[in-house]
Amino acid sequence: MSVVGHQPPPFFRRGPAPLARLAFFVILSLALLVLDLKYRYLELARQGVATVLYPLQRAAYVPVDLYEQLGDYLSSLAAVQRENVQLKRKELESANWLLRQQHLELENQRLRELLDMKARQPVSGTIAEILYTARDPFSRRVIVDKGGQHGIAAGQAVVDEAGVLGQVTRVYPLQSEVTLVTDKNQAVPVKIVRNGLRTVLFGASGGQLELRFLAANADVQSGDLLVTSGLDGVYLPGLPVAKVLRVERDAAYSFARILCEPAAGVERHGQVLILGSREALPPQVAETEARDKPAKGRKARRKE
Repeated sequence: MSVVGHQPPPFFRRGPAPLARLAFFVILSLALLVLDLKYRYLELARQGVATVLYPLQRAAYVPVDLYEQLGDYLSSLAAVQRENVQLKRKELESANWLLRQQHLELENQRLRELLDMKARQPVSGTIAEILYTARDPFSRRVIVDKGGQHGIAAGQAVVDEAGVLGQVTRVYPLQSEVTLVTDKNQAVPVKIVRNGLRTVLFGASGGQLELRFLAANADVQSGDLLVTSGLDGVYLPGLPVAKVLRVERDAAYSFARILCEPAAGVERHGQVLILGSREALPPQVAETEARDKPAKGRKARRKE
């Protein structure tokens, strides 16, 4: 047990005092630094120590390197994800822009074709756009954005650049109802271009058309083009209406079953051309004279 102020005996005192040792080592260190700086005495020793300690140094830096690499990986991953999101957004915007451009080009092309169709017709025409289909699911009717205030009247023919679409059946101030040729209640007088055979084309199910009441031996072939005959006073003559798809002949029936497909884009396009009313056909003189002849004969007999 030590006593305060107690000094060890001289026998236990060994070496210089701590302050002297400190001063000695400081002077020795400074001398070694000066000598090494001037004469490079410790270069080899320093290289040897560095070589021996290099693996330990690298091992000590491994966690730091792993942390830095992990941080770089996470940063690059986040950057790549942000870049992918931006690229996908740009791709979607480019795709939408391309679709809009293609739609505008197709619409402009169709409008040019409609204007060309309008220029070829001997009557005036009005370009209209289909707004929506009629509510009746059992009919083939559409509503267009032109009506009575635009000079549209019931009975006018509706066409596109390929052929006949239908006929205006109802007119409102700003809109009109168009009955398509594929409607079951719609009939169009037509003739076959190949041989001039005249008949009537009716709407059928499934967006098709049908030639009815033609004899089984009628000269009709698949691929025949049907155009308007102009005999009804509504459609101009020579407008394409349909093409014959299939001719079914059965000996058990007197009439052939002839299915056709519309020449116009009945269910595809959004713009149509409403043709102006054509000139009224002259009265049927032959039937008028036939009705008048019996009356004149009876009057002559009465005078006798």
